[in-house]
Amino acid sequence: MNPKNRDRLVVEICLLAGKIMIENGSEMVRVTDTIDRIAKNAGAFQARSYVTLTGIIMSANYNNGAQVISIDKRSFDLEKVSVVNDYSRKFAERKINLRQFYYALEHIDDTVPRFNKWMQLLGAAMVSGCLEIVFRNNIKDFPIACLIGVFGWIMYSVIEKYTSIKFLSEFIAALGIGLLSIISINYLHLGNSVDDLIIGSIMPLVPGVPITNAVRDVLSGNLISGPSRGVEAIISACALGFGVAMAIKILG
Repeated sequence: MNPKNRDRLVVEICLLAGKIMIENGSEMVRVTDTIDRIAKNAGAFQARSYVTLTGIIMSANYNNGAQVISIDKRSFDLEKVSVVNDYSRKFAERKINLRQFYYALEHIDDTVPRFNKWMQLLGAAMVSGCLEIVFRNNIKDFPIACLIGVFGWIMYSVIEKYTSIKFLSEFIAALGIGLLSIISINYLHLGNSVDDLIIGSIMPLVPGVPITNAVRDVLSGNLISGPSRGVEAIISACALGFGVAMAIKILG
């Protein structure tokens, strides 16, 4: 492989690795460090990169132009972030070459599938229900909190899949959770506390990872991606709050 093609492949690998990591919830420091290590281990010592939440700019040689890749969607799958780091370490140890590295990144969705629907629903149920016991010792609300938490997660997943309007899924899911919680307590008498039920059931939707990453990015000196993540997390939290508030206004 001639040097020009090699540099181009190195840049494409770095951009793809960075995109996968950002799309799946990695903080900017980890993304930048991974890109720099890949370039260094590939022998591209003149490589320079600029990483933001919405795009990555990189060049591998002063004589060639920079390449750009955009990040249009962001979710959370930290297993993919871990797998990209594993591939980076294998490349550093010369267990895989550049072409194998690129192929592995291109097919990461096939090799690292998401948890199936039943596992996601079980996780939503456990997060929602266990909160009633751990923080409130409210055993009576445990089963109904599990059910409403599962219902809220289903609403969130379906709406997110079929709409491109950001934060709409959080709002409608929170509205559904609020309505069901009020109906369950005030009308069907299936529990003790509406407040506890809403708080527990909404926990699977709370943007904990974005808030954590925003703080980490700001503390590391990234004053572009950090505040951007923070604003995104705040808007998501506001969407949840507005949904619950509307439910209380309707039935409260």
